[in-house]
Amino acid sequence: MGLLVDVFEARSDNYGYLAHDTASGRTAAIDAPDVQAIRNALLHRGWTLTDIFITHHHVDHVEALLPLKQQFGAVATGPRAEAGKIEGLDRLVAGGDVVELGETRFEVIDTPGHTLGHIVYHSPEGGHLFTADALFSLGVGRMFEGTPGPMWQGLLALRALPDETLVYCGHEYTAANARFALHVDPDNAALRERAAEVEALRHAGRFTIPVPLGREKETNPFLRADRPELAAAMGLTADDPAAVFAALRKAKDSF
Repeated sequence: MGLLVDVFEARSDNYGYLAHDTASGRTAAIDAPDVQAIRNALLHRGWTLTDIFITHHHVDHVEALLPLKQQFGAVATGPRAEAGKIEGLDRLVAGGDVVELGETRFEVIDTPGHTLGHIVYHSPEGGHLFTADALFSLGVGRMFEGTPGPMWQGLLALRALPDETLVYCGHEYTAANARFALHVDPDNAALRERAAEVEALRHAGRFTIPVPLGREKETNPFLRADRPELAAAMGLTADDPAAVFAALRKAKDSF
């Protein structure tokens, strides 16, 4: 028994995910970006939607929430801090809470920055981490609402998870992220290897997700803002990683 994860395309560049607890048969959509894409994935797998786990309030992550609830009667769980911005939530959670999907337990982790109330869902037993727009492969989401310090602390909480944890992020931005990462960290051999892998995967029309968190720790510049080489690339010292993180995010915004 365990958790099966179905990965599929949604909208123009979103990832859609179905998380299926094999013991109970319960199935959760991780965010709700696209009604038809989620319906097609459910039909393909022969699963019935029972739950929806929302990470943040942006429309490309919640647009399908109400239609899916209406069709399937699914229970919607989402961030307490954004309850006023997300219509249709049944259960409100925040960092430190646990969400159950049959026999699968998800730990909720606060990751503010992209939005103030952004959360992620981590299943420690199976090693699955659904990060939405808090952490991408080789990148992070734009800092629309938060400030660098809390966003960096949220990333540190994710970085502390086991290397074998599989990261499932919200968008297929990996190739573009790789170009920026190589720009600021050109001597990173692991990054060059990952960038080549990403290029090959995209050329073959394949997804770059999931990716082991250990590889992200080696290659993602935003998870390495406390490294001297990244600080130097930003013209800073490594004694204030949050400032280095902020400089990296600002540089990526205009890259």
